[in-house]
Amino acid sequence: MADWSNLINGIFLGLLLLQVPAAAILLSRLLKGPSRHPPLIPRTPTPDMLGSVSVVVPTLNEAERIDPCLVGLSRQSYEVREIAIVDSNSQDGTRELVKAAQQQDPRFQLMTDDPLPPSWVGRPWALHNGFLQTSEQSKWFLGVDADTQPQPGLVASLVQTAETEGYDLVSLSPQFILKYPGESWLQPALLMTLLYRFDSAGVDAQVAERVMANGQCFLCRRSVLATVGGYTSARNSFCDDVTLARNIAASGFKVGFLDGAKVFKVRMYEGARETWQEWGRSLDLKDASPAAQLWCDLWLLFSVQALPLLILFACLLFPNPVWAGLTELFVRPEGSLVNLPLQISIPVLASLGLNASLLAIRFALLFAIAPSYDRSQAKGGWLFWLSPLADPLAVLRIFLSAFRTPTQWRGRSYHQD
Repeated sequence: MADWSNLINGIFLGLLLLQVPAAAILLSRLLKGPSRHPPLIPRTPTPDMLGSVSVVVPTLNEAERIDPCLVGLSRQSYEVREIAIVDSNSQDGTRELVKAAQQQDPRFQLMTDDPLPPSWVGRPWALHNGFLQTSEQSKWFLGVDADTQPQPGLVASLVQTAETEGYDLVSLSPQFILKYPGESWLQPALLMTLLYRFDSAGVDAQVAERVMANGQCFLCRRSVLATVGGYTSARNSFCDDVTLARNIAASGFKVGFLDGAKVFKVRMYEGARETWQEWGRSLDLKDASPAAQLWCDLWLLFSVQALPLLILFACLLFPNPVWAGLTELFVRPEGSLVNLPLQISIPVLASLGLNASLLAIRFALLFAIAPSYDRSQAKGGWLFWLSPLADPLAVLRIFLSAFRTPTQWRGRSYHQD
């Protein structure tokens, strides 16, 4: 009995040594939340913004979802000089939809990017072409993804915030549109892997290596983008937004990542399967991170997001071994029990308390991220509130992605070196 108790205590002590430092890091990040920059709200442009923004939208077979993006961009005001749709020879009717939009709004321009060079990934290549081909008279360059739904006043709000706060680059976190039960359960768990690793949207990162960015809505001073050579420094990155933002921050420019849930929405993937395959393989951010940072992030996610649920679930399934470790028995040399009260084992009790607290924090964070989700169209949207139960799967997805290089992306094939 004593040997078994010592084994259980040793296991829980090891878990504490693994988890306590990670929990301290997590809390230090979450405590910054109350002081973060408030969410952006729609704004009306001022006369000095006239023609100050060139918008570039990279596309490849986006016919099924580009309409809300085109409509949303056309509702932006006179601060938008032009809207360049840089298409990579779509074959599904995307080009025809853009031409139809052009008849209603002459700011739309349909461009075709050059053949993809071997050293480039498709998205940064299209954005780089758009940067080179749009007007140098624009003060700002705005990259927007085709699956976004810009709300009126988005661009004016971005520019005003950047000017007021002195940002050279600012990108936004969106409001995610959920429709199906599986994604309502899985997607928030995947999003939480970002919130655990980085500061909340609206908290400025202190070092370039911890900068976050979202290429779905990515505003940068054109002069700054020219200084760093456009998208060339992120040409082979599958998370080009974060890679480029960190390179720009490392060059001494001010970079911000803010809450944009009130000014643009996004419908990224259809269902849990697409969410797992497509979004999950870019969330590791390995293309933008040194190996040491990647390993530290994996340790943190495993320790404070995956383990709490697994540990508490194991304790419910196997209560007897845990109880044996939770109490220390005293035995006489001849083998009979000492007539003393059982003493509580500190490692087991501390571990259970820590993991229960981490799980409680995780459920509490659902209320913090709820405004980042539009569940009005969702079937089984209530599963959002059970998304912490998907945390071990979400962390597993990050681990799987961290050690694999994508060979296909958005209809293109890439050869590994």
